[in-house]
Amino acid sequence: MKHSIHLLDVVALLEDHPEFNLVAGQVGTVVEDLAPDVFEVEFSDDQGRAYATASLKNSQLIALHYNPVAA
Repeated sequence: MKHSIHLLDVVALLEDHPEFNLVAGQVGTVVEDLAPDVFEVEFSDDQGRAYATASLKNSQLIALHYNPVAA
């Protein structure tokens, strides 16, 4: 089951994006809804310093969950 992505969700890339120097698995935060199923995602290091921002489609992302979610 595919879960929707929302503002401030933590997401991971499903594919490489060399144009942004990003690879599959990198984790970012949705910081803006740009259009239906298109989001601005900010990628930061473990010190909170942003190193990339990218406009990405819902299909290029997976929402990460830290608590149980009903299937």
